[in-house]
Amino acid sequence: MSAPPVRQRTATPRNTVEHERPRYSIGEVSDRCGLTRDTLRWYERIGLMDYVGRDHTGQRRFSDRDLEWLAFISKLRRTGMSVADMVKYAELVREGERTYPERLEMFRRTRAEVLTQIEELQSTLAVLDRKITLYEGGPVCDPPVRSNGGARQGD
Repeated sequence: MSAPPVRQRTATPRNTVEHERPRYSIGEVSDRCGLTRDTLRWYERIGLMDYVGRDHTGQRRFSDRDLEWLAFISKLRRTGMSVADMVKYAELVREGERTYPERLEMFRRTRAEVLTQIEELQSTLAVLDRKITLYEGGPVCDPPVRSNGGARQGD
């Protein structure tokens, strides 16, 4: 997995490439990414996002690169990766290429966890499919419910 690098805390130079040019307000980014404004501010505060440029009035202005980073960390979050691990990853990115081995290990570990989640979801899906097939076949008598609220094993 390759992620866009986290920008360093510097002022935006006039000759910034178009991709890094600040252009989006926090409201626009919130709408595009599905993250609240408070979450975006928090991500910057905890170091998950590096410094976001400001306009002449002090309002945050996000670049296309910032949007790519937010999309990437949103994917990481969906894997179940903790915010602390995502911050650690962002710090490793800032440290440069020498941290590739550590980043690779993070992604290998996360990938293994995602594969486990997929297996669990596939097993759950198989149970649901079995129940759907059963119910589509006509009236079905559900198994008795235990006093603790759970169904019998295997049902």
